[in-house]
Amino acid sequence: MMEKHHIEVMIHEEVIDARIQELGEEISRDYAGKSVHLICILKGSVYFTCELAKRITIPVTMDFMQCSSYGAATKSSGVVKLAKDLDEAITGLNVIIIEDIIDSGRTLAHLKNLLAQRNPESLKICTLLDKPDRRVTDVKVDYTGFSIEDKFVVGYGLDYAQQYRNLPYIGVVVFD
Repeated sequence: MMEKHHIEVMIHEEVIDARIQELGEEISRDYAGKSVHLICILKGSVYFTCELAKRITIPVTMDFMQCSSYGAATKSSGVVKLAKDLDEAITGLNVIIIEDIIDSGRTLAHLKNLLAQRNPESLKICTLLDKPDRRVTDVKVDYTGFSIEDKFVVGYGLDYAQQYRNLPYIGVVVFD
């Protein structure tokens, strides 16, 4: 059972849409004359990946990965288990890992190392939200939608107990 709470808007839908448009334009410029292969990290990144892909003007292909970290409830062990690996090889592709939110950076650092071993032409990271204050692993983020404070956020794919993914904005969960 979820604790009693309410949601307060942190980033409005219009602001998110405008920023995703800018990210799409930036990626299109950076890869002009080429194509990009987006790797959507399930489940939270689905909304962001789809909206971003629509705004990239160069050829786009897409695949999906799902992973989870195991360890104590309050601390990640840093061990990442792949629940779903890619369906296709990425050798020679310009790959962009699409993440909904980056906090500690552990999972993303592991994923980036894993994917780099598969010989892509290039490998970059794009995230909708970044919590730099939570970073414990040095991971370079190439495209960032928004840097936010260390608050528990939902919406635009992010959930609280599988709820609120469908909110069209980023909201903060406030426990009553």
